[in-house]
Amino acid sequence: MRLSWLMPCLILLVGCETTPTTLPTAEPLPADECRWEIGDVDVRDWAQRALGALEAEDFVVRDTELELGVISAERTRDLPYYGDRYDRWEHPGLFGGFGLGSRGGFATGMMIGFGGGGGFTQDATELERVSLVANDGWVRASRDIQVIDWRGELRETRSGSDAGFCGRLRQAISARTAEEVR
Repeated sequence: MRLSWLMPCLILLVGCETTPTTLPTAEPLPADECRWEIGDVDVRDWAQRALGALEAEDFVVRDTELELGVISAERTRDLPYYGDRYDRWEHPGLFGGFGLGSRGGFATGMMIGFGGGGGFTQDATELERVSLVANDGWVRASRDIQVIDWRGELRETRSGSDAGFCGRLRQAISARTAEEVR
């Protein structure tokens, strides 16, 4: 008898599992300035220029693959007092007590205190990652920015592929000549 109810319930539950109507996309979309033509520059020469431009901006190059034309770099910086707007007193409370007793005499006492579990916070860290891909005569740049608090928790993440950054990077790469790099 119970099996006769089990099958309709399972069929109803199967309908609850559906796929999303749209897949996740980058928000906001990368700016048009984050894609440009290389021109007649060799990929290896372009990569040397790009490495020099990124290192001049205090990026640490983490990975390169010249056959694929991929460069990955990152840089970090401290954000003083960033946690103060997020870290509230974690354990606020009102502590108190009352005592009454006797042992050969009579004594009373009362204590009231106020305290919080907060304290001094350390600075958060902003992690900025840049990836450059050069293939088929085009360069694509992408930048992601993450803010990690002093506990190691991710507080913010966003796309940093805006027109200002990509324009400055493109200009820095094109300004470097092969003689400056060598």
